[in-house]
Amino acid sequence: MGEAVEIFYPNGFSKICHGTTNQNLDDESHQFDFWYEETLDEDLKWSFALKSVLYKGASEYQDIALLDTKRFGKVLVIDGKMQSAEVDEFIYHECLIHPAFLFHSNPRTVFIMGGGEGSAAREALRHKSIEEVVMCDIDQEVVNFCRRFLTVNRDAFCNKKLNLVINDAKAELEKRNEKYDIVVGDLADPVEGGPCYQLYTKSFYEKILKPKLNENGIFVTQAGPAGIFTHKEVFSSIYNTIRQVFKYVLAYTAHVPSFADTWGWVMASDQRFSVDAEEIDRRIAERVDGELLYLNGASLLSSTTMNKTVYLSLLNETHVYTDEDARFIPGHGLAHRL
Repeated sequence: MGEAVEIFYPNGFSKICHGTTNQNLDDESHQFDFWYEETLDEDLKWSFALKSVLYKGASEYQDIALLDTKRFGKVLVIDGKMQSAEVDEFIYHECLIHPAFLFHSNPRTVFIMGGGEGSAAREALRHKSIEEVVMCDIDQEVVNFCRRFLTVNRDAFCNKKLNLVINDAKAELEKRNEKYDIVVGDLADPVEGGPCYQLYTKSFYEKILKPKLNENGIFVTQAGPAGIFTHKEVFSSIYNTIRQVFKYVLAYTAHVPSFADTWGWVMASDQRFSVDAEEIDRRIAERVDGELLYLNGASLLSSTTMNKTVYLSLLNETHVYTDEDARFIPGHGLAHRL
């Protein structure tokens, strides 16, 4: 898939929903008759029942859909790929943001690449030491409808510490003179024809991103599916690419139910990661506003332990992302159609 939101009826025929907003599918006469379907691989699909299609359209850069599902609440879908779901997005975003912030001795400034839905900024702003969060997303339309529909992030979008920039993250980082304590890659998965794959390349990490980190700075990125059958799609390659640029690189994973898989993140720095579980718990208590729902010291450290198959794949991976030699997960962005 990846080209349209597909709504399936019980007889097996599909209806492609090209409407704009708020197509209500939830009445008693056809409960659970309407389904969204996502292709995970050539021979594997993932589907879930819908209440309504809140938004469906295409921006200059991406196909966009916001769905109200029966199991996962509001779901953001970009280029046919689930980006986050209301009921479990806290898993993804806590794992994306808090490990780097907790390993850093005193994070004050952060640059978020992507993150248009606002959840990454929301989690970053929970850290009391943060003075500025720059969130740079290429797609104004994604930001606009997330501000409208994802009410959980309204306070984050209104926070005076948030500097929202609509631009290509690569171009924005390149022109800025500032350096940051943490740079976050909250980017869409690398799909063929999508806008993001160049932000996973060695040249980008080496020539543009790393020079924008302070001396003890940390870079962290989402790194795609990391399950026993899916980790070789992009996770192992992203990990190996970052290893070519930074001295210390740490991969970690968590299961995200709405993604139907284990997910991966990669954190990197030229400073060693050397905080134990007890110190992590102390930093959470002292630094973070409110309770974390998923992470504590023990779970954070245990998430860095891979099973044998994934461990060996990370150890032996040789592929390095370049503009000419990229790996993609199944699906296509808008450029694929041109």
